[in-house]
Amino acid sequence: MRTVEATTVPAADLDRRDGWEPDVDARLAALESPVRDLLAPRLESLAADRITIVPDVHYPFHPSTGMVTDPAVTGAAVAVLEERTDADVAVAGASDEYIDLERTAAYLGYDDLLDRFDATLVDCAAADAINTVVEIGDESLAVSVPTRLREGAVVVVPTLRPTADGPIAGGMRTLARLVDGPDESPIGPVAATRAVEPTVAVLDATTTYGGRPYAADTLFAGPPAAVDAVGTALLERSPEDDDALRVALSDDGTAVAVEGSGTDAGFDLAAMRARLPAGELPPSDETHPAVSAAYRLYAALGGDAVPPQLEGRR
Repeated sequence: MRTVEATTVPAADLDRRDGWEPDVDARLAALESPVRDLLAPRLESLAADRITIVPDVHYPFHPSTGMVTDPAVTGAAVAVLEERTDADVAVAGASDEYIDLERTAAYLGYDDLLDRFDATLVDCAAADAINTVVEIGDESLAVSVPTRLREGAVVVVPTLRPTADGPIAGGMRTLARLVDGPDESPIGPVAATRAVEPTVAVLDATTTYGGRPYAADTLFAGPPAAVDAVGTALLERSPEDDDALRVALSDDGTAVAVEGSGTDAGFDLAAMRARLPAGELPPSDETHPAVSAAYRLYAALGGDAVPPQLEGRR
């Protein structure tokens, strides 16, 4: 039995205007206590000279869409780890063929956010890497792991969203984006997770995406595969249809329990699942209306640069 802890962000702590609180300072203040509740029991296992946080920053969708990890969740994790440890803390991502990490991070607000802390931004696509072979059953998978992810502790922070192929993005796939390996293998995310061995996954379900954004105001923490199983259940997908998750769970059995953090009543997973919207991802060949509206509002109010979706780039 694997245990995943859940904690909620009190609605009173967030002034959600039309379902979203645009003030990152307000979100950071509301999230720091719940994130501390989830990370505090794991500080001993996080004892390392380096701690690397890996959020879902695959593309600069506005955080109000739920398609990326809310930078405020990442910032809250940085704040807690810098407060409670002496580690060198970094936030990691990777440039890809569409857009480099520096630009993605700037659009998402990581530059300003990380300036408040001692944490740095690391582009794993440009970092030194260590080659290794991971054995999974009868398969041997060669992977190349950025040195930063092999030296110290890793906290992966995915958002709750599906992928274009159907399974959820989850902790394993968020981590696998930073690890070069057999992309064609359905169990590549398992190889990445075993090569890196993240200490904990924190699933950002404060704002989720199922078929449209939804403010669930919930965080989950636990082993990556167990957290991915919870996310799979919430988005009404089957672990059996996800080869990577099925293999990862088979190590210790498939039973996963969800427990409330800091509460006596526990956590009602079924009730949360019933509230989440069902649907598909934004179309890959055009900007989803929710994304366009959120970015235009953000740019108009904040005086920020127009993001790549509205420049006609994909």
